[in-house]
This record gives sequence, structure tokens and C-alpha cells, in this order.
Amino acid sequence: MAMGSSFGDLFRISTFGESHGGGVGVIVEGCPPRLNLRIESIQAELDRRKPGQSHITTPRKEADQVEILSGLLDGETTLGTPIAMVVRNKDQRPGDYKDMAVAFRPSHADATYQAKYGIQARSGGGRASARETIGRVAAGAIAKQLLKQAAGTEILAWVKRIHTIEASGIDPRQVQLSDVEANIVRCPEPAIAERMVERIEAIGREGDSCGGVIECVVRHPAIGLGMPVFDKLEADLAKAVMSLPATKGFEIGSGFDGTLLKGSEHNDAFVPSDDGRLKTATNNSGGIQGGISNGEPIVIRVAFKPTATIRKEQQTIDSNGKATTLAGKGRHDPCVLPRAVPMVEAMVALVLADHLLRQQGQCSLW
Repeated sequence: MAMGSSFGDLFRISTFGESHGGGVGVIVEGCPPRLNLRIESIQAELDRRKPGQSHITTPRKEADQVEILSGLLDGETTLGTPIAMVVRNKDQRPGDYKDMAVAFRPSHADATYQAKYGIQARSGGGRASARETIGRVAAGAIAKQLLKQAAGTEILAWVKRIHTIEASGIDPRQVQLSDVEANIVRCPEPAIAERMVERIEAIGREGDSCGGVIECVVRHPAIGLGMPVFDKLEADLAKAVMSLPATKGFEIGSGFDGTLLKGSEHNDAFVPSDDGRLKTATNNSGGIQGGISNGEPIVIRVAFKPTATIRKEQQTIDSNGKATTLAGKGRHDPCVLPRAVPMVEAMVALVLADHLLRQQGQCSLW
């Protein structure tokens, strides 16, 4: 697909728009008909993603009010036809990027986009901007409602680490949305959250930025999602979350720490269950074995790099290849993680909704 703007097979989305253009949005295809859709739930997810929600996020002021243009009956029931959603940009400031029009921002997409296409929307990064994720979050909110109504599935993410400060006492089986939303950094350990906020503030005052890790759990996933070989569920989850801006790493279950264990320590033993479903004594597999969900909670972690735009002067080159320096301007998050939490949840939901429809299509007849 042109510019890689579409994602999914049966539950398929296509996003559109640039950071400082007229608006951004998404077209959702394949959503089953007669799904009772709560528009306020879509807006609530966008509110968790929007800029300007706290002093540790970008000060850009956008209401991010969603408009649903098609696909619903009486504004609440899906028709099975494409659902088009748009959010208008209100607080564009392309003038903030006039210096960046002639100098490539270090670790941004400017240079590679220019090399590939010979043209780019330099204001705010265009399609490389995190503002593109509005469409993903809106579509993911629909996927969440589909998964909840069809299978009772819940998806929840939180900030696990900021820079060198890590929350190590979080139980993915027990954490609740209210715990995550109780503070501006979205870490469900209050004492650790305070230290995280202080670290972001301190680094921001230096004109610098920081990254970290988001953890996500899927509770009550359907059994049998995922395909053998190329379409393994964890492979599709990895592609989904790694397509988000600023992502640099993916783990599932025991992740890289699992390499320190022996097979006898790492294997998840099967045990009897009261309802006849698959049940394991441990969950080092992260809820997926052989590329297929086994019904245990799916637990993943996503690493985000420090925000590339910083106020410190950096070495770079201009569009003619000549050496120059550049200090970032505009409005940017000193740390992307608090606003990236709903983005991770959205991408996980999109993958699971797609695989749920694929599972029904292939395996429900017999």
C-alpha cells in the first residue's frame, strides 16, 4: 500500500492526514454489523492521547474532538460498512518549523523521507508525526468494544519505566484502569510515579528528553488467535506496536530475561482447570504458544526512545549535505510515554480484533 498507511486483513484500517494539515483520521473496514458502539468511549481514548493534558506533555492545545462521518445507524450501531472518522487540527503552527525546512532533525524521519520520496511535509514531521496515531487510537477504541462484547477481552497498558526509574511491583493480573489514570505519568505505582514525573521535569529543564518502557496486558483473550508460521500472533503484535513512532524494542512474556533460564525453569506446565480451558501454572510464554493464544493473559512490553526533538543544539546537515547545527523549536513532549499508553492499547486491540475475525472465518463452521 502507498506509504504504508493501511493495517490489518479483515479488520482493516487506513489512516490519513498530516500533523499541521487540515486534520487527521481513519477509515475502518470490516467491522461487523450490529455492534453497539459508544462514541463517548472513542472520545475518551482520544482524550487520553491528546496533547496539553499535563505539564509533562506538549503544550499544543487540541480538543481532538472526533467526527464520525459514516458507518453508523443513529450514531450508535455499526452497519458493516466503512466507518470514517476525522479530527480537525486547530492549533497548527507550521512557522515553528521554518528552520527545519532546510536542516534535517537528528533521529527524525526528515532525511530518510527526503531520500526516499524527494519531497516531504516538513511541518511537524507530516505522516511521521505522532499526531497520525489519532486515527489508530480512534479505530482501536472500536476494536476494544468489539473484543469486549464478543469475547469479554480487556486491554490495559501502563508506564513501567521512565529513563532509569522502573516500577517492579505491578501485577498485570490485578492492575486496573483507575490505577493507571491516577497520575499524569500513567504508572500504577504512586511512589514510583512521583519519581518518574520529577525525572521528566528535570530532564525537560535541561532541554533534553527521555524514553522508557510501556507494559500491556490482554485479559481474557480468546483461545486460538494467531496462525502458524508467518502470521503468529506475537509477530503481528510486534509489527503493530513497532509501527508506532519512537518504538525501539518489543518483548512478550519472559522476554529477554527468559534467555537466562533453563528449559525446565521456563516451560509453562499445563494444569487441570474447572472449565476445561487450557491453563498453565506459569505464564513465561506471555499467553501465546506456537504463535497461537492459549487463553492466559497476553503480556507484552514496548521500548520507546527519547523524544528526538530537543532544545539543545545538535550537529546535522542541510538539504544540500552541508554541515550545520540545529536546536529544536515547536511544542514537543519531553517524554512520549504517558501519551503513548493508549496508542499501545489501540494497536494491540486492532491485531486481536483482526485475528478474532480471521479465527471465526476459518474455524467456526465445524
